[in-house]
Amino acid sequence: MKHLLLALATGLLLALGWPTYGFPVLLFVAFIPLLYVAHDIKVNDTLKRKGWRLFGLAYLSFFIWNFITTNWLQYADVFGASFAILVNSLLMALLILLYQAVSKRTTVNKALLFLITLWISFEKLHLNWEFSWPWLNLGNAFSEYPKWIQWYEYTGTFGGTLWIWMVNVILFKAFLNYFKTSEKGFLKRAAVLTSAIICIPIIFSVVRFYTYTPETETIEAVVLQPNINPYTEKYNSTNKRVGDLLQRLAKKKLTKKTNLLVAPETVMAEGYGVNLPKFNRSPEFFQAKALVYRYPELNYLLGFQFYQKHTNKADILPTSNQYNDHLWIDYFNSAALINSDIQPKIYHKSKLVVGVENFPYQSVLKPIIGDAMLDLGGTVAMKTTQHTRTAFNIKDTNYKVAPVICYESVYGEFVTGYVRNGANILAIMTNDAWWGKTQGHKQHLSYAKLRAIETRRAIARSANTGISAFISPKGELLQTLAYNTQGSLKAELPVNTNLTFYVKAGDYIARISMFLALGLFIITFFSRKARG
Repeated sequence: MKHLLLALATGLLLALGWPTYGFPVLLFVAFIPLLYVAHDIKVNDTLKRKGWRLFGLAYLSFFIWNFITTNWLQYADVFGASFAILVNSLLMALLILLYQAVSKRTTVNKALLFLITLWISFEKLHLNWEFSWPWLNLGNAFSEYPKWIQWYEYTGTFGGTLWIWMVNVILFKAFLNYFKTSEKGFLKRAAVLTSAIICIPIIFSVVRFYTYTPETETIEAVVLQPNINPYTEKYNSTNKRVGDLLQRLAKKKLTKKTNLLVAPETVMAEGYGVNLPKFNRSPEFFQAKALVYRYPELNYLLGFQFYQKHTNKADILPTSNQYNDHLWIDYFNSAALINSDIQPKIYHKSKLVVGVENFPYQSVLKPIIGDAMLDLGGTVAMKTTQHTRTAFNIKDTNYKVAPVICYESVYGEFVTGYVRNGANILAIMTNDAWWGKTQGHKQHLSYAKLRAIETRRAIARSANTGISAFISPKGELLQTLAYNTQGSLKAELPVNTNLTFYVKAGDYIARISMFLALGLFIITFFSRKARG
């Protein structure tokens, strides 16, 4: 019963520390109960099936955390939600089992160092493999407290993950020593050390928050929130009608000096989409051009679903969708920038939603489970991506804008690719309506603040049903438009040109951790069993 209660405590502490409703300080102690369970099982010689017992308790902890924080996925797809929650909990529980295996063969300190680096390596895996799901990466937890984490411009969110684990491990080790010796000095020293580890970064961050000033140049930006229900309206409406709505909303805020107008992800998605090779001759293109002619300084950025047909096998890609022996079609979730230039600029979304826009490891899984793409409205098909991050020139300025499409905004190092390619402003184009009025859209907005701090770039966020917003380079919400509201926002946004250390170095904490975790694992299992 004691082990069960401790496992429940870890799950609840992790869940209650999560944005946007939680208090992240709880995460600094959240893992201690589960670590104690792992230690107690290891040293108790009377217990049988220790591995299964620990796995079950760890799985319970992580299931509670995953379920409470991400159960909103069910509003989009019950199967997808179940898969994400159950599998992510499984992977996390396996990390604890691997840590336990190492702890039996080495000292406590080395085992705990292995656990920290292993967890960070796992989070890095979740940013890169085809079942990518970094939503619960620990560094995301501080997104509602930007004044605490201005130092993310140096570390990215992996700095937050390391912060949380350092405090948990120091306190856990102090409790272990206290239980062995009853010496309160261990607890006092740990309390002083962890207080310093928590408070010093926050003090530095608060000072940085109030002393940091962006560069003086600004551009005028407008974001649109058409509030189109994707389940009942979006794919039953015409692009002409949607375009007219966008222009009505835009004209309420546009001025002759407006530089940037941002509309949501795939806001133009009638039928199978717009034929990509013929886009510059399409009604959608000329409709947008008509608005640009009225506002000569305007750069109009909006989301399209594009398609491109192939009848020659030599042209098909691994992501092409086959319709018959002679026809393959590529689908794209794209951003198009339209201004007074003759040709539009186009970027194709590259971080795709698992099971909705891409079929992970299809060469292995498709023969087993068949077509398993999840239907969130519209075209249920593999999407084609591009490898590079495109930053669009904002015409008649010296600046560029990054077309960050929806799920891409959860990936820190990925977004730095836009900035290294010259982006001075981040435009996040998203459709968060799939999840209803739940924590999903709130967390997604909250995570955008992390990207602002990491890159020191202001953000113009256009969300179909909300929450649309402007975010400062310090992660402050400057303006918001409430969920399920139709409208538009206008702001003057600073355009920074300097590159942060994190933009230059990327996820270096994760890379170092992967090296250390592998080294510790090899040393442990190729050396004599140690006592500790």
